[in-house]
Amino acid sequence: MSENGSSPLDWIEAELSDLAQHGLRRSLRTRVGPQGATITLDGHPLINFGSNDYLGLAGDARLAAAACDAVNSDGWGSGASPLICGRSAVHARLEKAIVEFEGCQAALLFPSGFAANAGTLAALVGREDIVFSDASNHASLIDGCRLSRAEIRVYRHGDYEHLRSLLEQGGSARRRLIVTDSVFSMDGDFAPLDQLAALRDEFHCMLMVDEAHATGVFGESGRGVAQHFGVEPHVDVKVGTLSKALGCAGGFVCGSQALVDWLLNRARPYVYSTAQPPAGAAAACAALRIVQSEPQRRVELLQRAAHLRTQLAAQGWRLGKSASQIIPIYVDDAHRVMELSARLADQGFFVPGIRPPTVPPGQSLLRVSLCHGHDDSILSRFLQVMNGLRG
Repeated sequence: MSENGSSPLDWIEAELSDLAQHGLRRSLRTRVGPQGATITLDGHPLINFGSNDYLGLAGDARLAAAACDAVNSDGWGSGASPLICGRSAVHARLEKAIVEFEGCQAALLFPSGFAANAGTLAALVGREDIVFSDASNHASLIDGCRLSRAEIRVYRHGDYEHLRSLLEQGGSARRRLIVTDSVFSMDGDFAPLDQLAALRDEFHCMLMVDEAHATGVFGESGRGVAQHFGVEPHVDVKVGTLSKALGCAGGFVCGSQALVDWLLNRARPYVYSTAQPPAGAAAACAALRIVQSEPQRRVELLQRAAHLRTQLAAQGWRLGKSASQIIPIYVDDAHRVMELSARLADQGFFVPGIRPPTVPPGQSLLRVSLCHGHDDSILSRFLQVMNGLRG
């Protein structure tokens, strides 16, 4: 505080007021109890279309039991980064389980999916290199591109021909890297991984795919969209998260042994972050076992998602090109999307309104995140309410 009573932070109040005026100011909510198809949010019981708990594992008793056993045997905190003394036998067991699940040579755990993306990109490319990034990539990929200090060339969302033209202009770089989400977190559509894999081969560049919203959900054994398209051998760097369909926390990168050896030496979020608690790794091991032993979870989820998309489109809602359990309902105006979200909450449904800067200006949407626990009766009620909102 200065002598005249002002503070160097006084500008914040004016900026927050401006956010509120444009319908963009956010505030925190408090959930009581576990994640699930229904939650209690700020004291109100609601059907939960807001989480990424796609397979309904976040509140699964088997994950909680695995975590409790690990707390009893390994304690809670890891105490140090993995390279010092933070990597426990439980972490090693999880990395081995990921290798077996993904069918790759090696895997490396990160504190979060964001850390995995940002750290991996910055470790793979630098000032002499070029990154080709989809325009709708997640913020963690965008920030990783910026942190790398490589030249960034953004191609139009899912536009194979635009990417090809940019690749043709980037022949002098030391290294070239194509980076994309596999399922885009707001639009719910797929990256054209078959086409990107072909460009990777033709131009001899690296291909990095973030399967955060696809791990556990897509592919014959749940490995993601790369498996769904049959292009896994062409993906050089695969990133996954433990925090969505697996219902846990943390991220991972998998691929060749050389890739993992490089990252554990050069990915700063890995080198300089304390390892996640062993209990979290134990829960993730349990989640991977469930994903492999209960494939009906993803089958039923995707069947219901296809039904819901068809019915919402028939009501006249704009859904874009969603082909997944993420169903965007495009509203465009930020004030209007928050009004609809509030009206849905009044009817017992939590459907978050997504506004800038998460999406570009004029592209606000309701994000319906379907999970395994959303049965036919829930979907029927939701469709009835949505139909009423059209009037």
